[in-house]
Parts: sequence; C-alpha cells; structure tokens
Amino acid sequence: MTVLFLASAEFWSDQFVNGMTTGSIYALIALGYTMVYGVLQLINFAHGEVFMIGAFAGYGVLVAFGGEDISGAMIAISILIALLAAGAASMSTALVIERIAYRPLRNAPRLAPLISAIGMSVFLSHLVDDGFLEGQSKFYPTIFPTGDISIGPLTVSYLQSFLMGSSVAMMLILYWTVQRTRIGRSIRAVSESRDNAALMGIDVNRAIMVTFALGAIMAGFAGVLYGLFYSSIRGSMGFIPGVKAFTAAVLGGIGSIQGAVLGGFFLGLTETVGRELLNEIPGVNLPNQWKDVVAFSLLVLVLIFRPTGIFRQKETKRA
Repeated sequence: MTVLFLASAEFWSDQFVNGMTTGSIYALIALGYTMVYGVLQLINFAHGEVFMIGAFAGYGVLVAFGGEDISGAMIAISILIALLAAGAASMSTALVIERIAYRPLRNAPRLAPLISAIGMSVFLSHLVDDGFLEGQSKFYPTIFPTGDISIGPLTVSYLQSFLMGSSVAMMLILYWTVQRTRIGRSIRAVSESRDNAALMGIDVNRAIMVTFALGAIMAGFAGVLYGLFYSSIRGSMGFIPGVKAFTAAVLGGIGSIQGAVLGGFFLGLTETVGRELLNEIPGVNLPNQWKDVVAFSLLVLVLIFRPTGIFRQKETKRA
C-alpha cells in the first residue's frame, strides 16, 4: 500500500511539473493576446503564427550552430542567440501584420480587422507549411543537458527548470516595462483613450506598434521554448497553442497581464492533471488528445459563466 501511495505521489508530482511547464509557454503566448486587446479591444488571431515564426527562427539558429553537435558553453550561447533571433523574427512579423491587417482598418467595424487577421493567419501557416516545408515537420536538435533537480517532493528536469525560470523572468521584464517605463505609460494611456493620449502628445501609432512588438517578442521566445520541449515544429503548429493561449488570456481576464500569466499556468495544470483525474474513473482511459478537449471545454465554461475572467477589468469609456 505504501509503495502504491509513493508511486501515485510521484506520478502526480510529475503531472504538476508537466502542467506548470506547459502553462509557462501558454502564459508567454497569452501576453500577446492580452496586450493587443488591452490597447485595440481586438483579438489578434494571427498571433499563433507569430509564435510559429519564432519557433522556426530559433530552429534555424540552432541548426546553423551545428545542431546535435552543439556542446559545452556553446549550448548556452546558441540558445541565447536563438531566443534573440526568434524575438526579432516574431516582432518583425507582428509589425507587418499590424501595418497590413490592422492599421488600415482601425476605424472600420470590428469584424473587418478580425477577418483580416484570420486571413493573415491562414496565409502565414500555408506559406511556411506548403511553400517552404512541403508539409513536413522539422525537429529541434536535442542539445539540452539531461538531469534532474529535486525540490521537495518534485523532480524537475534541467530543461523544465530552464523553461519555467526563463518564462517567469521574461514575464517580469514585460510587466516592469509596461508599469515602470515611459513607453509603458504611453501604452497604458492609449489603452484608456486613444484620443486623450494623442491630446497629451503621445504618438498613438508608435504605442500600438510597441504593444504588438512586445507581445510578439514573448511569443517568439515561447516558440523556442516550445521547440526545445516538444521538438517537432511545423507551419500549422500555431493554431492549437494559439487558441489555448487565447483561452488562458480569457480565463485570467483579457487585458490583464497578471491574469494572462495566471491563466496560462492554470490552463496548463488543468489540461494535464484534468485528463489524468478523468482516467482515475473506473473504465475510463482517455488518450493524450483529450487534453485539448479539457482546455476548450474550459474556454466555453469561462465564456458562459465568467466572461470577464479572474481579474475583472474596470470598464472605461473609450474615445
């Protein structure tokens, strides 16, 4: 009985760590959704493809550094450069999307930029999947050192520690940027009222572009972390993580940075632990794909019963 209990405790602690790792990736992607919505009151449904572009940019850097042959100090250097390249590639992609799909339609009915964003999403996905990859997947080189760290009852691999630690560090940097810097104050002013911000001398277009850029950089970083953790990447990879990150943003209260972070971790834990809890029911043996069912069911429930999310945003009249 004791052996079974210990085995069960180890299993659930592993599921907790896996959920937190997945949640950290969702949280990074969700930040892009919540920041753009906070400023424009629109959902950037091409954000999943911004994440995908970052994953491929990071992959290209790691392959250029030698792929599986990378070792020693070059592992840290190559991953750092991969993160920077992914952030730059995703940022460039997001700025192009903002200029083409959003800015010309900024004063149009809300449905117009939504359709435009979906069109950009489909275009980028097929461009990479069919135009460059011919439907094939690419695989991140396995270069991260193996090993585990024990934290109380939890056993965390070096890779998982890096993913969660770097994600939290990036989120804190973003939060500090938005709350404590001049451009962050400009973004918050534009989110309150674009007209009033312009009257105060704030360059509204610049603030919106920086908002897209910051969210895209987080998505690019998430793309590299996703590739390191899951290995396989392809042009259509942005859809499912993108929708789940959107779920996390809605769950936490879209427009709230803290809410997006908490929503990401909560969703990661829910979909990982939730499926296993269902499998504890006698006669139930759900495959891994049921994680998606759990996540999307949570989205439906939140939209029905708690559409404002965990962090209810104070409604302000927008000019």
